[in-house]
Amino acid sequence: MDALEKRLQKVVSEMERSQIADYVQLLNRPFSLMWRNLLGGTARGVGIAIGFTFFAATILYVLQLLGALNLPIIGDYIADIVRIVQHQLEGKAY
Repeated sequence: MDALEKRLQKVVSEMERSQIADYVQLLNRPFSLMWRNLLGGTARGVGIAIGFTFFAATILYVLQLLGALNLPIIGDYIADIVRIVQHQLEGKAY
């Protein structure tokens, strides 16, 4: 009987450690769960947007530096990219 009680205490402590009661309580309040998911999704979206902005700015900065060097092969590619972007901004098909 003592071994059974020890085993039961171990199961109880592991359930408390896994915080299953908090999870069940959260599932019983759907509006709280939706609100948390909305905030989490919004935060992820803003983080992705900021990260992509920094990444794109860095790439454009490096391309500007490479374009200023007037390298023959890389300069042609950069000029093509600039031409494509300008055509797209004017609304013309490339």
